[in-house]
Amino acid sequence: MAIPVIDFSKINGEEREKTLSEIAKACEEWGFFQLVNHGIPLELLNKVKKLASDCYKTEREEAFKTSTPVKLLNELLEKNSGEKLENVDWEDVFTLLDQNQNEWPSNTSGLKETMVEYREEVRKLASKMMEVMDENLGLTKGYIKKAFNEGMEDGEETAFFGTKVSHYPPCPHPELVSGLRAHTDAGGVVLLFQDDEYDGLQVLKDGEWIDVQPMPNAIVINTGDQIEVLSNGRYKSAWHRVLAREEGNRRSIASFYNPSYKAAIGPAAVAAEVATEEGSEKKYPKFVFGDYMDVYANQKFMPKEPRFLAVKTL
Repeated sequence: MAIPVIDFSKINGEEREKTLSEIAKACEEWGFFQLVNHGIPLELLNKVKKLASDCYKTEREEAFKTSTPVKLLNELLEKNSGEKLENVDWEDVFTLLDQNQNEWPSNTSGLKETMVEYREEVRKLASKMMEVMDENLGLTKGYIKKAFNEGMEDGEETAFFGTKVSHYPPCPHPELVSGLRAHTDAGGVVLLFQDDEYDGLQVLKDGEWIDVQPMPNAIVINTGDQIEVLSNGRYKSAWHRVLAREEGNRRSIASFYNPSYKAAIGPAAVAAEVATEEGSEKKYPKFVFGDYMDVYANQKFMPKEPRFLAVKTL
């Protein structure tokens, strides 16, 4: 069993209806799918791959050797207790935001300019994907984007758009630690440019962990908790994790299009023909996304249903 692969170039052609249906089914049944022919130039993707790897080697690798995960794993091995590391991830990560560009890694020539360009392309793809979800859910065009951009004026977006650049270095004892612990994503639409050589990303489907197969130049799409709420449960946020590997340094570049922290999120009034089988009863509360994130910060790796109950409702 493999996660769906969808040719996004067909969304504007004769196979539009079929492509819309494939995306709807992937959102409903998986919460994860891969896009090929998505419109982001291959030359740009190749530059991103090279520069991200160069950045890790020149600016990150040495520091990881003395990082908390490495220290904790060494301490565990000394104890020889047979336990596993439960509350740590074997991951090196830095985050790129529009407002923190002065903090981006600066010793890798061309990285900043390339990532600015890449992030703009991914942001455009996120907008297109949200419009597809609008259409499939029977919502007016731009509904999800507008819901995420609370207080948007003159077209200037207030939604949170961040890019997390991760590497999962070789681990001497991958059986004792997670690359990244199982979780669902808190926000909206996630667009992942994952390593095309090393696997490790898995999604939970019907109680079974399924590999998200590496595919050159594909963009993996997954839906976060806020899409689940807006769709009233029609689209589910999927549990996923990353396995630590004994060999290979897996690269992962995940961009998140999330609501503004001030945005009020609740179930949308979806069209009757796409309403859930149980009818149009709203299954989720309405809340401010920032309040949800306060809960999520402490419960990221715990069951998601209690989060929706714990957040302050409007």
